[in-house]
Amino acid sequence: MNMSELLTRGGPVVWVLVAYSAVGLAIVLERTLLFLRQRGLPRPLRERLPRLLEQPAELVANRVAADAGQGPESRIVEAVVLADAQGVDDLRSVGNRVRGQELQRMEFGLRTLGILGNTAPLLGLLGTITGMIKAFMVIEQAGGKVDAQALAGGIWEAMITTGVGLAVAIPLLILLHFLEGAVERRNQSMERVIALLLERRGEALPGATSSEQPHRWEGITDGV
Repeated sequence: MNMSELLTRGGPVVWVLVAYSAVGLAIVLERTLLFLRQRGLPRPLRERLPRLLEQPAELVANRVAADAGQGPESRIVEAVVLADAQGVDDLRSVGNRVRGQELQRMEFGLRTLGILGNTAPLLGLLGTITGMIKAFMVIEQAGGKVDAQALAGGIWEAMITTGVGLAVAIPLLILLHFLEGAVERRNQSMERVIALLLERRGEALPGATSSEQPHRWEGITDGV
């Protein structure tokens, strides 16, 4: 069976599932490219983190601006160093604020991907129900004299929509969990950067960054 025949026999539900697949694939590709573009901290800057804020603020700000990369950790370092140069006392709050902004940016689209993955099997089930309804309507109209060829259309639709729904949902959910893992690893990296920056200031207490802004994935993977 080719693709055009599959779409014809599957009915409108299959068209919706194809749209699901296209949107989900677009989200996955866009998020993957974003993560690939986000570099980690340059090694020289990473090695200086524990003593970075002990140096003159203006000098540190200039060096960080020159050495920082394009990743979320670099933006946290820049924000904390700039806040320290401006005399801000609660540097941990500054770091957590930037970390929250970076997490929100990285999580963009993941909730939509979760919704697509969770509802695709339900759409397949809906197509199965509508297909079986059509089959029983044919039986009723035939007065109990079942013609297998007449029933074939409804049964085809019922089976195809179930299979397509599962074929769309399974890859989307697997890819969603991979993306969530990438975001969580980056979140832990940002927490380590904040801790290294502020541990000599006595502001990065054990577990402070984790408890200050607990990161919960249930909002994204609810129902997975």
